[in-house]
Amino acid sequence: MSEPIRALIVDDEPLARRGLELRLREHSDIQVAGHCANGRELLQKLEETRPELIFLDVQMPGMDGFQTLAAIPESKRPLVVFVTAFDQHAVQAFEACALDYLLKPVDEARLAQSLGRVRDALAERGAESQREQLLDLLRRMSGRPDLELEEALSEPLDPSAARDPDMLAIKDGGKISRVPLDSIRWIEAAGDYMCVNTDGETHVLRATLREMENQLDPRRFQRVHRSTIVNIRRVTTLRPHINGEYFLCLDSGHEVKLSRSYRDKLELLK
Repeated sequence: MSEPIRALIVDDEPLARRGLELRLREHSDIQVAGHCANGRELLQKLEETRPELIFLDVQMPGMDGFQTLAAIPESKRPLVVFVTAFDQHAVQAFEACALDYLLKPVDEARLAQSLGRVRDALAERGAESQREQLLDLLRRMSGRPDLELEEALSEPLDPSAARDPDMLAIKDGGKISRVPLDSIRWIEAAGDYMCVNTDGETHVLRATLREMENQLDPRRFQRVHRSTIVNIRRVTTLRPHINGEYFLCLDSGHEVKLSRSYRDKLELLK
């Protein structure tokens, strides 16, 4: 029989730590090697416990989850499952890029699914892959596609900018603007930058169209051109163009083109 997977639970809430441990007891191949109330305790216990897996709370006083990871040497960094109180919209980035995440309160079925991913990852032991996934996550959340790992982990997460599903956080230097999603008309690519056209102004940020797609709810925003995402709630009429293309007329009076490659999106606009 193989050795159990050693896990540490890191959370500043005692009830959250206890609740997760009780659920983990249902999985015989998981051994909870200890609890930590904050990032500093984790750093002290790493050498002693040598965990293969950390359940890491994102928001903690002092060192948050990402700052804690930054303090762990890459060669000694275990697999990480984030534990978060963020809502479903905000954790889309986690789902796309992290090994996994769990929403509080932890659901047993979701925990079982997460542990399946952990077992697969340990079987392959893709440490480099985990590093790249983490870096991709931090780049998406910061809106800086050129961010390097150590630089990213040294910056605290701004949960207030990511939590609200009705807002898009746009970072410009040290300033973060929270733009209501309903105010966005369309988003267009301009080289390495995105222009977010709203009712009041145009915001410019450095990102890719794919990154924007991953942040936005597809029930509200759809890509209609290789360089354009539109708020489908702002579309009032569709005007046929040539070769199967359309112009989408927005309630602001502006028009954006729906190219032939994205004709499948017509059903969402009818």
